Amino acid sequence: MTPAARVQAAIEILDEILSGTPAEKALTGWARRSRFAGSKDRAAIRDHVFDAVRCMRSYAARGGAMTGRGLMLGALRATGEDPEQVFTGDRHAPAPVQDHEVGRAFATVAEAHDIPEWLWPIFERSLGEDATAAAAALQKRAPVHLRVNLAKTDVTGAVDALWREGIGVRSHPACQTALEVIQGTRKVSASKAYKDGLVELQDAASQAVVAELDLQPGMRVLDYCAGGGGKALALAAAKGVQVFAHDVNPARMRDLPVRAQRAGVSITILGPHEVSTSGPFDVVLTDAPCSGSGAWRRAPAGKWALSPDRLDQLPRLQLEILHQASNLVAQTGTLAYATCSVLDVENDRVVDAFLQECAEWRQVFRNAWQVAHGTDGFYSAHLTRMG
Repeated sequence: MTPAARVQAAIEILDEILSGTPAEKALTGWARRSRFAGSKDRAAIRDHVFDAVRCMRSYAARGGAMTGRGLMLGALRATGEDPEQVFTGDRHAPAPVQDHEVGRAFATVAEAHDIPEWLWPIFERSLGEDATAAAAALQKRAPVHLRVNLAKTDVTGAVDALWREGIGVRSHPACQTALEVIQGTRKVSASKAYKDGLVELQDAASQAVVAELDLQPGMRVLDYCAGGGGKALALAAAKGVQVFAHDVNPARMRDLPVRAQRAGVSITILGPHEVSTSGPFDVVLTDAPCSGSGAWRRAPAGKWALSPDRLDQLPRLQLEILHQASNLVAQTGTLAYATCSVLDVENDRVVDAFLQECAEWRQVFRNAWQVAHGTDGFYSAHLTRMG
């Protein structure tokens, strides 16, 4: 496919997404209908689509319309390219640019930074002077981070194994086990190092949330909101720790046994009726459901799907989860709360509300990892009982 044909394909897929089709479904449907497209074509089109979803408001302003065509016009203008060189109408290229397809100046700061208008005051209050830098970071593609699986190798061994397969990496300051891929990104999932469990795909801040826990041999540790199990796998790499995983929707953990086997670790999965009778635990980690605002580079549709009503509901759910999880913590144990959110209503305010309601608990650790500093935006707080 020519570069112009790839842009036309992205236009068609974006129109599907704007009509309500989930991005992955729209991309998969197009690929099935377009067997002629090679792997490089599909990768390039996917990049076009997700770049446009991340920057939907600003691209629409630059392109003159909230349509697939308008978004791709805006994308080209945002990078300084001349749309008329791509929108030629030749063969499979988009039709030529019309006189009315002109861009306009951004109406607000939120539009320029691709944040929903209603959310900008909350976003700015939460991040203060870092708000614009964080919003700008969320407009870009996320870096690819790997976690070195210390249950199978060390950092040097993992780096050497990756380089031998043409995958260049460098250490990331957020966490000792974190590597950032700087070469051969698309080779990772098919690499021997990955298939043999030497490394796992995991954001550096997500790794850091686990690394900040004081895990000691003999501890019983519960990942209470395990989801796909990334943090449970990181917990299980700690020497001598017995790890349990639970999720209110067990189907989310369906791949965890296979992943644990590949990683060479043991994780006991607890169903909804088992978790309450399997405690107490020395550490309970609650990576609570949240807006995902710290990870909108990776899942940009979530930025536009979030509503004021949903953001009102989430802190109540998060506080309820903290109360449930606190009953599973041993008397001298640690309750760890985490979100991949940058919004204060889901972070500090939830923890402070829990501490107000539960006077026997105190905070001993609190940290936020900022998306503008090269990781996903994450938050974590550790709580223990008084005395």
